[in-house]
Amino acid sequence: MVISALTWMVLYWLLIVGALALFNLALVRFFQSLVPPIGDFMEVGGLRLHRVDSGEKPGQSEPPLVFVHGLLGQLNHFSFALAARFPERRVVLIDRPGSGYSQTARPQTLAAQANIVAEAIERLGLQKPLVVGHSLGGAVALALALDHREKIGGLALIAPLTLLVAKPPKPFAALSNRSRLSLWFGAWTLGPVATLLRSRVARDEVFAPDPMPTRFWNDGGGLLGARPSALLAASSDIVAQPQEMPQMMLRYGALDLPIGVLFGSGDRVLDPGKQGEGFCAIAPDAELTRIAGGHMLPVTRPAETEDFIRGVLARLDDKGE
Repeated sequence: MVISALTWMVLYWLLIVGALALFNLALVRFFQSLVPPIGDFMEVGGLRLHRVDSGEKPGQSEPPLVFVHGLLGQLNHFSFALAARFPERRVVLIDRPGSGYSQTARPQTLAAQANIVAEAIERLGLQKPLVVGHSLGGAVALALALDHREKIGGLALIAPLTLLVAKPPKPFAALSNRSRLSLWFGAWTLGPVATLLRSRVARDEVFAPDPMPTRFWNDGGGLLGARPSALLAASSDIVAQPQEMPQMMLRYGALDLPIGVLFGSGDRVLDPGKQGEGFCAIAPDAELTRIAGGHMLPVTRPAETEDFIRGVLARLDDKGE
């Protein structure tokens, strides 16, 4: 009787887990119908990479721009309000590995993602682009500069992760679990719904003190961050950070390219003092700009972010990059 009861209990829980997984598969399809890919695909480093490329046009200004988004983000964060502000340049938006519609890297490390971006730059024929990295995308951009300096002209880092963060920011704390089994279980059972139910945290922590645009979940691609695959990739991003950032920090003093750093004074995700001023004190050619606003500046402060990027472009022109 005891064995029978245990058997039924196991079958009961397997049925619940299976039902939740099937529900999440349907939810993923629904999210993707609301936020379809807006670019095309290329194979880079053995994985399928989603990108939007404005293409080469006669009379374009140099250098081109390459945009790399942050944690649980995707390239729509830039297409939402910022990318179209540079009609005179070739603009390439990339879904980071594991995000948006790009496949996950193996391993999902900052260095591996930087290698993918470097290969994409080469495959697309981009000459010394300015790489614009937001949040975790800033850390990927820095890994790119450290390991592939010859491929880029400079960095424009927006609210970037530059130094080791001992404790993940509150909105992402649940993703720091190192148990892959429990993460997979959570991502494929309650993860998507829990992420949507906690959307108020995104508004109050990730966007604040700026308001979150009402169209962000669709036009900004926010819904794609609630998919199980995105949650698992973001967890890998967080877990890799303390393993890679200390070694990267030791190399910042050798960076020899123009770097601009932009932070909102009210950023609640990453500390502008530590991540902005602290980094600029180490990197020789890094300059910090502070404006009003929170962490999602490409979405909430596109005009000021454009001005910042154009300022870094002017420094590249002065240096002849």
